[in-house]
Amino acid sequence: MPASPIRKLVPYAEEAVKKGKNIYYLNIGQPDIKTPKIALQAVKESNIDVLAYSRSEGSDTYRQKISAYYSKHNIDVNQDDIVVTTGGSEALFFAFGSIMDVDDEIITPEPFYANYSGFSTASGVKIIPVISKIENNFALPPIEAFEKLITPKTKAILICNPGNPTGYLYSKEEIQKLAAIAKKHDLFLIADEVYREFVYDGHTHYSIMQEIGLEDHAIIIDSVSKRYSMCGARVGCLVSKNKTLIDTVLKFAQARLSPPTLAQIASEAALDTPQSYFDDVIEEYVERRNTLITELQKIEGVKVAKPKGAFYCIAELPVNNSDDFAQWLLEHFDVDGETIMVAPAGGFYSTPGVGLNQVRIAYVLKKESLIKAVNILKKALEVYNN
Repeated sequence: MPASPIRKLVPYAEEAVKKGKNIYYLNIGQPDIKTPKIALQAVKESNIDVLAYSRSEGSDTYRQKISAYYSKHNIDVNQDDIVVTTGGSEALFFAFGSIMDVDDEIITPEPFYANYSGFSTASGVKIIPVISKIENNFALPPIEAFEKLITPKTKAILICNPGNPTGYLYSKEEIQKLAAIAKKHDLFLIADEVYREFVYDGHTHYSIMQEIGLEDHAIIIDSVSKRYSMCGARVGCLVSKNKTLIDTVLKFAQARLSPPTLAQIASEAALDTPQSYFDDVIEEYVERRNTLITELQKIEGVKVAKPKGAFYCIAELPVNNSDDFAQWLLEHFDVDGETIMVAPAGGFYSTPGVGLNQVRIAYVLKKESLIKAVNILKKALEVYNN
């Protein structure tokens, strides 16, 4: 199993804190936005006498409300198309296990969410990368690049939309091209859509489930973690109108018994969060993104892609090895007792040697903290390269 590039530096960060350093955590997508009170209150006010198992596919009332939520986003699914999971991570595990056998292949644009490597390794599945580049803002490569990689072992194409770690947002036309490939070659198209709400600059999110004729091929992975700043709830879901797939996923769900009961209560209540909450959150993230990009562009030798969604960006640094640099920041560098923690981007690629001079930065801190963090980065690069 590969180590997580997001979490593997935690021991060094803990040691730095013990030494009295203050760390700006840019390495992990843990929003500082407050969880909706309505979700927390639902748990506090629950009058449960026995904290029992829920149904393996999730409670009826929660799945009904998820279906209504999707309907607001022009996605037509019912509760029987939904299996509630322990986070979006488990939904991906279930998807991989349900549609692929050992040594099968899945095509995905890279850089990709680092844990895709872990999920594929655990499932005995091989990731086949299609490389996107920072020079063109990590745009989707030509469709021909996907078709050239399809073999008899290819079972699916996997995308994250909007993307982690790049913030890339797929256009309707790109989704339609991917859908055409999936139908032509009888593949599944899996879309990790956990950042659906976080879309900026007047763009709109287009889901694979909005594509007519893709019903047997489309699989959505979703989660409450980022949408409602509820990462600790560990509640997600898998959505598909392919009945055979859902029946298979349910067997995996039954094997792990049930998703967490209290967290489902919180997640069900969270679905009543007013739109004003998201309007405020998106406005805040746009300001944070603009602040981060502006400050990074001031540093000589740094290249950064501007995200259209989610709350991450990839920055290319004037260093040879971002793993070493990220560890050095924690062990040996500070500005007035403060340093930063970033995620080395090599772990977001499966192509050897690619992304070694890049880091992923999560703009989940307030603007003032982001400015301080980038200033520390600037001074660190001056010292590190001399």
